[in-house]
Amino acid sequence: MNLITVLLSFSFVMIALFLSAGFKLGLGRDLLVTSIRAAIQLLIVGYILKAVFGFDRVWVILLMLLIMIAVATGNAAKRGKGLPHIFWNIFLAITTSEAVTQAFLLGLKIVPATPQYIISISGMIIGNSMVIANLFLNRLKGEINMRKDEVALVLSLGGSPKQAIYPVLKQSIRASLIPTVESQRTIGLVQLPGMMTGQIIAGADPIQAVRFQLLIIFMILSAASLTAIILGFLIYPRLFNKDQQLDIAAWK
Repeated sequence: MNLITVLLSFSFVMIALFLSAGFKLGLGRDLLVTSIRAAIQLLIVGYILKAVFGFDRVWVILLMLLIMIAVATGNAAKRGKGLPHIFWNIFLAITTSEAVTQAFLLGLKIVPATPQYIISISGMIIGNSMVIANLFLNRLKGEINMRKDEVALVLSLGGSPKQAIYPVLKQSIRASLIPTVESQRTIGLVQLPGMMTGQIIAGADPIQAVRFQLLIIFMILSAASLTAIILGFLIYPRLFNKDQQLDIAAWK
């Protein structure tokens, strides 16, 4: 695919812009800015990855992963603005999910220990974990606002903060995982995943592409579950003050 082809593909964005203008959706600026930003970011990342793959040094790979995790954490932390240590809680949850998943993949030699595999797969793990963290925090805030009287009642009856918040945590974790679970239900029937499609277009054997895609699916499900659960149990103590009272006034 050459540069002219890429420029022609911008026509799809123009269609969205015309539809937004025609139906007065007010999304024109967001669509344009997002598209241009995505193009710039991907081009920059493409050149960075080309350089990183050329170095093939462990410290370079680790630095790249650290930057990816930090950016993902910063994005997700906006949902928890006002919660104490929210950045580091999210950072720890995403880092743990990344470390556990990669340790399994590399330890069992499921994938080669090369920058191409490590960084590419890490991008999917970290990106998905970021989305899960966003969904979890958004749902947790909504659940607490709806059920704060229930939490207060459990506390007044002598329950611990963990006992009081556990039903809220469980529901928030379940809700944050629903998009990931639902998207896997129709794979192969309604949609062909991007990685599998890319491999097939590149000339790979479809069966081999399916096997690799299954690896990605199972990996993402595991990382998503780890992120939501770890983040939930790291955050819940921050929701209570020293008198074990629910305190989310600073959560904006």
